[in-house]
Amino acid sequence: MELPWVLLALAGTGTATGLARLPYVPRVPPVALLGKVTATTFALERPCCVFDRHANASDTVWLVVAFANASATFRNPSSRADVPLYKQLLTTLSYMTLETAAAAFACPAPSPAVLRVGGDTACKDQGRQDPCNGPLPSPGPYRVKFLLMGCHGPKAETRWSDPILLRRALSPSTIDPVPTRHGSVVVVIASLLASLGTVLATAVLGVLG
Repeated sequence: MELPWVLLALAGTGTATGLARLPYVPRVPPVALLGKVTATTFALERPCCVFDRHANASDTVWLVVAFANASATFRNPSSRADVPLYKQLLTTLSYMTLETAAAAFACPAPSPAVLRVGGDTACKDQGRQDPCNGPLPSPGPYRVKFLLMGCHGPKAETRWSDPILLRRALSPSTIDPVPTRHGSVVVVIASLLASLGTVLATAVLGVLG
């Protein structure tokens, strides 16, 4: 009589479906880093040593990127052919990218220590079916998680990150034009000084003459 409750408990942890749910939470590196968060990209710590107990040599790790308010409705694809693509982000509100061999995240941790999300500008307008790590189209916020995929589908996943908000690009209309006026003032002062120097030189020559 207790078997159904056991199955429900296993389903809650992902064991019944064969999907391991790991406690790891992806995050932007807490240390100072040039370009850590920009208007179209952000850096993530690599999930090193996270999948070692679940991955085989042929498995790959994907990054799932979703708008923060759509992460709860994301459904893992059953195969690589069903992976949501970058070009569908504004329609599906999520996509998968950065497909990487699981061995690249095995212990000991290799370098570099971070991943760059949105850093591939070359694939943005090519219309390819391959996973693209293109620039993010808006400030978000976004949530991300890592998903381990094998030949038979998903095997393990991390938790979703906290919301990640990108920087807002400055509009040209918001740029203060004051520096331009300062430049003009400097030119005027320089011209006056040059004229004054000419007058002084003429006066000196007149005295000497």
